[in-house]
Amino acid sequence: MSYFTIAGVQMHALHHGDNTEAMRHRIDALMNRFPQVQMVLFSELMPMGASPLHAQTLPSDTEALFCQMAAQHRIWLIPGSMFEQVGEHIYNTLVVINPLGQVVTRYRKMFPFRPYEAGVESGNEFVVFDVPTIGRFGVSICYDMWFPETTRTLASMGAEVILHPTMTDTIDRDIELSIARTNAAINQCYFFDINGAGALGNGRSIVVGPSGDVIHQAGIGEEVIPIEIDLNRVRRERETGLRGLGQPLKSFRDREVDFSIYRSENGSSPFLDTLGPLAKPVRTDQDIF
Repeated sequence: MSYFTIAGVQMHALHHGDNTEAMRHRIDALMNRFPQVQMVLFSELMPMGASPLHAQTLPSDTEALFCQMAAQHRIWLIPGSMFEQVGEHIYNTLVVINPLGQVVTRYRKMFPFRPYEAGVESGNEFVVFDVPTIGRFGVSICYDMWFPETTRTLASMGAEVILHPTMTDTIDRDIELSIARTNAAINQCYFFDINGAGALGNGRSIVVGPSGDVIHQAGIGEEVIPIEIDLNRVRRERETGLRGLGQPLKSFRDREVDFSIYRSENGSSPFLDTLGPLAKPVRTDQDIF
């Protein structure tokens, strides 16, 4: 079996507060209207909003609530991400729940949107999971996709679909749409980039096929996006090439070049070290007067 239906949910919600009941209503309505859906994916920080003050220790009552929803509808559920409290540290964490209501895995965002996402620690483990008889899925969160190494690593681990919740409410959303298409094409995979609407994002969620083709791009309002994908398309294009042409994963595997930048312990270089600190831009006296 290679067909699988994923519904992305782009919805309005509170920027700071509990959105779980609204998510429950959206899942109930979605599954009533589109009972063929097998997986539901929400946007970044949707459950409890964008304030680290709402961070929870996992497992939590909120996570258990989502497990109940998944079991009730017998769906795979990725309820966006939540801030997770681990001792004195806070992570931006995504949870994957199977149709039995069991937590299969958790993923901590590797690249918090610094310097704006201040006080949030970086995760350090790539996460893929298997949907039995279907295929392998990888997960990443928002700013992660700006670093091509993240998606390339997931593809190298066998991921055929990348599930990517985001919370983008800024003027760079148009660039992210291009990045989503590029990540899908150079890794020959499906890419589901689901954004929030209103206070938790400016919409324009995008679903991209393994040739970099746009399957659907949402508007800026609320939208439910049920898409049936065919994993055999990924396997065929990885075998014969994107549109019968480039085979980037095989070429990456068979490369002769050594990327010397990665030999550095922190990925730095003499040039990168000249760029100054990772900090918000500030006004100088010259800017004010």
